[in-house]
Amino acid sequence: YFILMQVDQASWHISDKLNIPENIRLILQTSRSPELNPVEHLWEAIREHYFYNEVFDSLEKVIDTLCEGLNFFNSVPEQLKSMTYFPHLRITF
Repeated sequence: YFILMQVDQASWHISDKLNIPENIRLILQTSRSPELNPVEHLWEAIREHYFYNEVFDSLEKVIDTLCEGLNFFNSVPEQLKSMTYFPHLRITF
C-alpha cells in the first residue's frame, strides 16, 4: 500500500533527520494556512485552556491534562464542529 500524507511545514515535518518509510509521501501544505488544517484550531484551544502557564512535574500529568481537554471538546460536539468543520474542505464520494 502507498500513503499520501498532508502535513504542515512545521520543522519536525520537514527535517532532514525525519525518517520517512518508502511507502509514504508527504504533501506539504502552504505555510501559515490553518484553514487547510482544521485540527490546529482544536490544539490551539486545548493549549489555551489547559496548558497555558502550566508547569507539569510528569509526563503522566501532561497526558491526563490532554485527555481532559479532548474529553471536554468531545462532550460539546457543536463547539468542536464550529472550530473544525469547514464546508470548503468537505469531500464527497
